[in-house]
Amino acid sequence: MQYHLNGFVPGNLQQPESIRNKKFPPKLGGIPSEVDVLIVGCGPAGLSLARQLAVFPEIKTCIIDAKSGPMLFGQADGVSCRTIEIMEAYNSSELILKESYWLNQIAFWDTDKKSPQNIKCTQKIPDPRIGLSEFPHVVLNQARIHDLLLEGMANSASQLHPKYSCQLIDLKIDNDKSDDMNSFPVLATIQCICENNKETNKDLKARYIVGCDGARSTVREKLGIPLEGDSSNKSWGVIDALVVTDFPDIRVKSFIKSENEGSILIIPREGGYLVRFYIELEQLEKNERISQKNIKLEELIDSAKKIFHPYNFDVKEVPWWSVYEIGQRISESFDNLPVKREKGAHPRAFIAGDACHTHSPKAGQGMNVSIHDAFNLGWKLSSVILGNCHPNLLNTYNYERRAIAQDLINLDKDFSDLVSGKSESGAISVTEKDKTNSIKEYFAKQTGFIAGTSIEYKSSIITSEGKYQDLAHGFIIGQRFHSAKVIRLSDGRELHLGHINKADGRWRLFVFGDLNNPVTKSSEMFKLIKFLSSSKDSPVTKYTDENSDIDSKIDVNFIFQNQNILIEQLPEFLWPPKGKYSLRDYEKVFVSIPDRNIFELRKINRQCGCIVIVRPDQHIANIIPITAHNEISNFFSNFMICT
Repeated sequence: MQYHLNGFVPGNLQQPESIRNKKFPPKLGGIPSEVDVLIVGCGPAGLSLARQLAVFPEIKTCIIDAKSGPMLFGQADGVSCRTIEIMEAYNSSELILKESYWLNQIAFWDTDKKSPQNIKCTQKIPDPRIGLSEFPHVVLNQARIHDLLLEGMANSASQLHPKYSCQLIDLKIDNDKSDDMNSFPVLATIQCICENNKETNKDLKARYIVGCDGARSTVREKLGIPLEGDSSNKSWGVIDALVVTDFPDIRVKSFIKSENEGSILIIPREGGYLVRFYIELEQLEKNERISQKNIKLEELIDSAKKIFHPYNFDVKEVPWWSVYEIGQRISESFDNLPVKREKGAHPRAFIAGDACHTHSPKAGQGMNVSIHDAFNLGWKLSSVILGNCHPNLLNTYNYERRAIAQDLINLDKDFSDLVSGKSESGAISVTEKDKTNSIKEYFAKQTGFIAGTSIEYKSSIITSEGKYQDLAHGFIIGQRFHSAKVIRLSDGRELHLGHINKADGRWRLFVFGDLNNPVTKSSEMFKLIKFLSSSKDSPVTKYTDENSDIDSKIDVNFIFQNQNILIEQLPEFLWPPKGKYSLRDYEKVFVSIPDRNIFELRKINRQCGCIVIVRPDQHIANIIPITAHNEISNFFSNFMICT
């Protein structure tokens, strides 16, 4: 859905506008009595989590929302490079790239020193995120992201649909049952509005519950998890508008600072015509709330007109607008366990997205970080429920994602101070004279974090301390797998290696070969292949069910430097038989591209090669020499279980 020339247009943009019609999915069945996972909230976090879990028909998932149907027009719009990488793992990136607005430039406007009542462009630069990923930084209405996640859920093996008009009203967790993996310690009371508008309550038992129900989260409240932080007393207005203007950078992301009228951040929207404006308002007094000021839309438009002087600014339609005060808050914990948790305990309840962290929207992180929370949690939940991993794995969600959320809160405080120029914390000292340059420099410095590509998880049972990081300096342990193109040996096709990392719960080993011929029996690569395929200590054979495909738990892919390798010379493990007919999988062997060599791009030791272990959420867990067979085995023994 997008705002185009003639205004709001719902539905699938691949269909002609004349036949598009937004239809809510039917209410399929009622609330079940027992589920493995109950998800509360159909925001980006809840739908992303449901999209992951829907892949597994063995996992019974229920997702509820108090609203009567799916979102039609969302408030969030910025889609980071990392989020598109995740949507690629859901097989939904192509439509995002086709329908979105690409942010390729950033313009900086400041006071015209010769005519202080006017504004003047001081600099225009390429978006610093270009090159951080194979995907761009784009703008797309949040509701359309929801559409793609809903479609993926509906078309999954589970055929999962949300239960709308259903809200959580009570929650209890039986801690005496939490250690029993076969138990359902979560008791949720759900109030549903039936078709006759009558309310009915239903009790539901679950193994796990995840609160994705926003800043006023009922799940967080019922769990008694404190929310830390406070408002910064800064207030902003936001308008989505169709505007007639002679301002030349209306289709460019722009920072504008006028002499006396305040600041504006411009975000062009998808569809070619809609534009979002973040308008700086007067600072609130201590203990004053933005709701007390009773600000009207007309006041926001008038403020914008003054900031844009001498350019015309004629607003034709406003589909959505709001005012807000900046508040940076974070939950004490992202699960139901205390901060100082007992060894061996594992959580049964979680919160994600706005339910556990809130911040201003100007950095464009709200929807993105919510999706990233869910992407981190989803594979861990599925791995534990399916019995593939020890339940202690679930403790890493709070450990990893709360640290990232705190980094985001700190960035948001600094960024808000820079844009307003009224720092209270003293963390950043900015004068009016150098504010524009400061914004530009700070944005460039933090661009990897904002893009989501430099997010780095610290060492844990699923992320190593980096003993062998020097084998591949371009694959940073803890960060996401930075894709590059390779050639598939079986058919000569160029493709992105990272796009193998689908959201299917599987671990992946990317084996980058050394300079020796891998088919020579004395080579280290040949020895590694033999170990992985036949040793009792190999994690591939150890954790794979007898009647399952060899790559059902751990998917091994090989990238060689030698361009002249013949696939028929390679051991069977590299093109394994799969399925009931034992058909060969020819898509596990690749070679580097001569003029865009992945070994050079990612600074891989060409003499020794290495193994890059990638988690189901695409983050790099470890880098290991191809000779270190025991270390491969030991790493997976930290968290995986033989079924």
